[in-house]
Amino acid sequence: MGFFDRSRLILSDKELEKINNSSVLVFGLGGVGCAACESLVRAGIGKIGICDKDMYEESNLNRQLYATKESLGKNKVDVTYDRIKSIRDIEIVKYPFDFNKENEDKINFSDYSYIIDAIDTIASKILIIEKARKENIKVISAMGTGNKYDPTKFKVSYIEKTKIDPIARIMRRELKDRNIKKVPVVYSEEIPQKTQNRTPGSISFVPPVCGFILTSYVIRDLINRGEK
Repeated sequence: MGFFDRSRLILSDKELEKINNSSVLVFGLGGVGCAACESLVRAGIGKIGICDKDMYEESNLNRQLYATKESLGKNKVDVTYDRIKSIRDIEIVKYPFDFNKENEDKINFSDYSYIIDAIDTIASKILIIEKARKENIKVISAMGTGNKYDPTKFKVSYIEKTKIDPIARIMRRELKDRNIKKVPVVYSEEIPQKTQNRTPGSISFVPPVCGFILTSYVIRDLINRGEK
């Protein structure tokens, strides 16, 4: 059987062609972002951009799909590149840096059909959304997955309709101040666990689910199967 034989049982050739002719830029290659990359590639996306400056470290092993003993100390964009190429030979553009005001011009958003924000930094998340809206590129943003252990609580909604999620609360206020509305986000209605550490806790089965939901939304939107 061929790569897309199972996909063709639920998608038409026209839909698969649309996916293959589309491109997605993924910001952040942590537990959420690498799951989004994996599922985008296996869904048939034709081009992917990957942006992250970090290297894999031991604390990533419990939840990040591409974190292995062999990948420790290696750049996430390089490991992700090799992983994608081992699945499908598609076009990959690497951006091995943090996205911020100082280097925002290094990435041309118009090269992509869709943008996935899977990073943690509020300022960069806002910048991604602002730039995407300015250039009329569709974007979906992941809210917080830290200190949570029930992935069934994830929901997709516009930012102004979110509740409970602490990161969504900040983003909601910041985007409202900028008069930016109807940004689709994946957020959780689970009340975060309280810890004594400023570093958020995380576990294997939560961040990847958020990443898969991001991909599901993007793919369904690209082929016009999303809920309206």
